[in-house]
Amino acid sequence: MLNKYPLWKYLLILLVLALGVIYAVPNLYPDDPALQISTQKTTTVVDERTLEKAREALSDAHINLKKAELTSAGGTLRFNSGEDQLAAKPVVAAALGDGYVTALNLVPTTPDWLSSIGAGPAKLGLDLRGGVHFLLQVDMPAALKQKLDVASSEMKAALRKERVRYRSVSIDNGVLSIRFLQEADLDKAESLLKDQFNEYVYSTRQDGSDFYLDAGFTDASRKSIESYAIQQNLTTLRNRVNELGVAEPLVQRQGSDRIVVELPGVQDTATAKRIIGATANLEFHLEAGLDDKGGDVETLNFRNGSGRTARLDRDIIITGDSVSDASSSFDENGRPQVNISLDSKGGQKMAKVTRAAVGRNMAVVFIEHKSRVRFVKTDGKLKEVRKSYSEKGIISLATIQTTLGNSFRITGLDSSRESSELALLLRAGALAAPIYFVEERTIGPSLGAENIHLGMVSAQIGLLVVMLFMLAYYRLFGLFANVSLILNVVLLLACMSVLGATLTLPGIAGIVLTMGMAVDANVLIFSRIKEELASGTPSHQAIHSGFNRAFTTIFDANITTLLVAIILFAVGTGSVKGFAVTLSLGILTSMFTAIVVTRAQVNLVYGGRANKKLYI
Repeated sequence: MLNKYPLWKYLLILLVLALGVIYAVPNLYPDDPALQISTQKTTTVVDERTLEKAREALSDAHINLKKAELTSAGGTLRFNSGEDQLAAKPVVAAALGDGYVTALNLVPTTPDWLSSIGAGPAKLGLDLRGGVHFLLQVDMPAALKQKLDVASSEMKAALRKERVRYRSVSIDNGVLSIRFLQEADLDKAESLLKDQFNEYVYSTRQDGSDFYLDAGFTDASRKSIESYAIQQNLTTLRNRVNELGVAEPLVQRQGSDRIVVELPGVQDTATAKRIIGATANLEFHLEAGLDDKGGDVETLNFRNGSGRTARLDRDIIITGDSVSDASSSFDENGRPQVNISLDSKGGQKMAKVTRAAVGRNMAVVFIEHKSRVRFVKTDGKLKEVRKSYSEKGIISLATIQTTLGNSFRITGLDSSRESSELALLLRAGALAAPIYFVEERTIGPSLGAENIHLGMVSAQIGLLVVMLFMLAYYRLFGLFANVSLILNVVLLLACMSVLGATLTLPGIAGIVLTMGMAVDANVLIFSRIKEELASGTPSHQAIHSGFNRAFTTIFDANITTLLVAIILFAVGTGSVKGFAVTLSLGILTSMFTAIVVTRAQVNLVYGGRANKKLYI
């Protein structure tokens, strides 16, 4: 029978629409602006006294606090508005001091019953939801020094192998200097090192009775190292951001030595900042003997706060650059550990050193370059002051029982959280040079709220104008189209929420365009029906012919637009991708609502009845 669906098809349409409504509902629950409090050390825990200190500081500053609560990641302070959140950050940071990290955050308010079925609001981009903008400085002098540190160990090994006597090795202002007591040793060393390490420029000098061989970078090698440092850091930061699961992140180079990182709508900005900013490099050193003295030995503390120290050879066996994979687990005693896999070159170096050092202790040294933020009151205002510093400590010191190869484990970690983060950082790759936070800026919530307001107003105006036109021109059929249009927007939001797609300001433009395309499909169908009626076709046959004959035109128009949207997503970046995502999903949902849902409404009203006048 014409214009009548079987019962199963009506039930299937209702099921799809019901699921769409359920998964679109979480978008009605906006996130709370919040401050997340965590600690610099993974072994320190934020407790109720910390929250009480923050409450007192906010009360003294006359800032309204909605709720304070302890979470597994630390403490969370919720606020009623983004303005209160922004004003509270310097106040809380100043009250808690240097030992705590205070980060802007957005806390979801979706009901538990919706969260339990995987329903959540659509992710908003940086321009809508706000987020964190980091400007990072790559320490190029440190990159050059790290290269010289490794070269120092290799050069000393080469000199010892050829029995060339030297007194000491030092690095200063990008120059590696080797001191000799005999000029003959200087000449031998110069000939040897020029042959094996030809990427350096060598010069000799005499100071009193001592002879020096200086090695510096050529212009080409310096540029190569700096270029590698920035590219490696870009790759590493992208890997770290991907490990965090941030939607639509931006990690790109700015200038010769800076990197921009934008994280829209992150749920744990404190962890993001700690992981992105940590150099998290490792160095493996042999413990120095009792007779070892002078500049080739350094004394370091253990990171666990035990107060223990150890004297280590300055020679580096390998660094974190040689780590190809890392995973966290537990040892046979239930203590956290990190399983390390080395690349072939690193494995060869480790095997070579440990083969001759069985019975000696080997230390795993953890190095972090950080920046400390303090708020200083100047002229009655809190001013942010940043200071860079480095932390270097021993994770573990263990006896070498046998020759080590490409795989081994690191123990001595304080918690499973620390082992997980260390494994993540090493797995993502070591930074080729330290990075420092030059700027940390929050985009939104005020700017994001304004963009959302303007975007919603434009979408509402567009929806209202289209609906009024359809009602005025197509009457009852216009009402069918309007119902389908509203359901199309609901399904589009539901799809974006389920798929985890990110909604941006250009994405809202894509939604507005989708509204026009959805109505355009109904216009084609209704125009075809009117033509059939004008030619004397009975109403039932006119409806059937209108939907069937317009389908080919609608399909062709939408498939070409979908192909363009896919191309935009493939080659575009940032806001272009946001537009392409909403446009692609909108095309698919509009095809369903404009054809199937509209046809179902028409069938319910006119199907199975005698021919009657159509209000179109």
